[in-house]
Amino acid sequence: MTQHQSTALGRSIARFFREYLPTLRGMSPHTIRSYRDTMILFLRFAAAETRRSVEILDVRDINADRLGRFLTSLEVERGNSIATRNARLAAMHSFARFLIAEHPEYMDSLQQVVGLPFKRGGRTTPVEYLEEPEIKGVLESINRDTPSGRRDYALFSLMFDTGARVQEILDLRVCDLRLVSPCQVRLHGKGNKIRLCPIWRRTAQLLQELISTHSPSDSPTDQRVFLNDRGAPLTRFGVRYLLRKYVDAAAKEAPTLADKSIHPHSLRHSTAVHLLKAGVDIATVSQWLGHSGLNVTMRYARADIDMKRQALKQVFPDVVPSASSKMIIGYDGSLVSWLRRL
Repeated sequence: MTQHQSTALGRSIARFFREYLPTLRGMSPHTIRSYRDTMILFLRFAAAETRRSVEILDVRDINADRLGRFLTSLEVERGNSIATRNARLAAMHSFARFLIAEHPEYMDSLQQVVGLPFKRGGRTTPVEYLEEPEIKGVLESINRDTPSGRRDYALFSLMFDTGARVQEILDLRVCDLRLVSPCQVRLHGKGNKIRLCPIWRRTAQLLQELISTHSPSDSPTDQRVFLNDRGAPLTRFGVRYLLRKYVDAAAKEAPTLADKSIHPHSLRHSTAVHLLKAGVDIATVSQWLGHSGLNVTMRYARADIDMKRQALKQVFPDVVPSASSKMIIGYDGSLVSWLRRL
């Protein structure tokens, strides 16, 4: 922790994540991790643009012009949605306000950062989810003959089962699993809320097989469930990479995948839509997914065209033609490493 504190920026970043966010702002671990991910992405972008290492970047390297180019790169190069772009900007707004108090000599340029507006339209981005054949295609594209393949199959099976946020899955410890009937997992959600979620018995077997391969530990029940090849906890970046790989492979058999922008949160969307299509009521789905309210869940009901058709039949049964009708409906330094360990 000494190398990354050689600059004013490094020291400020350490205080921002160690003291300001968790203590003064009282932010949840999930929000802090999201801010951390934004910081890593921005530091890498700034280092590449200035052709300097992350370790020697300073406060003056954070300015509105560079942040604007960074936000554009998120949308153009990484394919981020407007909502994700705005979430990244919100994190940088918070950091810039913190820097103004720490380094008032840079107030003018930092206020320009705070003044960067959010992009309109983030709430109207269509919900991207996978249809049943596409889910099957993604799972079948995983080579289960290798240890990493078996881990990935268990990972994505669990994500589809639970509709959990990716960080909720990555935070799972062995003690959070109940792998005998009734099989379930304990998820730690936003606001430190805990919820129980049922899982298929087959998924429980996959998890049992996975944790049986873990290296011996002094506290086996506290060990993370999903580990990388080095035995360290799997990261959000790792899950995104793996999903992209399997989606690309599955697209050869399911061409509709090629037209979709699939990311880990899409699996959550998929679970929500399929639960609703199966007739599970909105309140249950809302609790299942750990939503803050029913309005959040309702967007999934608005997203699926089949559910809209079914709703139409229920409301106007005599108007919609029956099935028998013949009608036709026509660079990483120690600073980044430290951030990753938060």
